[in-house]
Amino acid sequence: MANADSLLIRRACGGDAAAMGEIYELYQPAIYSYVYYRLGDSAGAEDLTAEVFVRLVAKVHTFEDRGKPILAWLYTIAHNLVANHHRRDGRWQWLPLDETVDTVEDETLDLTGAYRLTQQEIHAAMDELTEPQRQVVWLKFIEGYSNAEVAAVVDRDENAVKSLQHRALAAMRRAIEKERCHER
Repeated sequence: MANADSLLIRRACGGDAAAMGEIYELYQPAIYSYVYYRLGDSAGAEDLTAEVFVRLVAKVHTFEDRGKPILAWLYTIAHNLVANHHRRDGRWQWLPLDETVDTVEDETLDLTGAYRLTQQEIHAAMDELTEPQRQVVWLKFIEGYSNAEVAAVVDRDENAVKSLQHRALAAMRRAIEKERCHER
């Protein structure tokens, strides 16, 4: 765990409310974005994001410093809450990556180099991925983390992250090409 994270979590474990506030300020935007993108509902995303931090407060005393960032623990909590929500609700919904943009022009998501992708194509392609692949794509391309940072969050080594990323992008490319062939 980064030294700053380690000190922050120790302070929080000791009951330091200011440390909890710092954790919230640092990581709430990333957790909200993660939940919102998977939920499709801002009110629901706010509720589940709040629940992530409620659970952090309730369980901070059980946290074991294993060298992983706090964000990894928070993403795990968020992932489990979203999965439970969808099990109860019975549906998954992907939201636009950026509601103000109709297409994604970032070359990192240009899977073939031959065309720009629409939001609909990206969402359909994301549906084809396994959850670990989705997490890697989300953290790498949406949140902008490096491979080392992604590895720390998903608790895998960098080679596993690279492999998941490669397989995910290949699966997305196949899904997009298949969809485009059906449109012709």
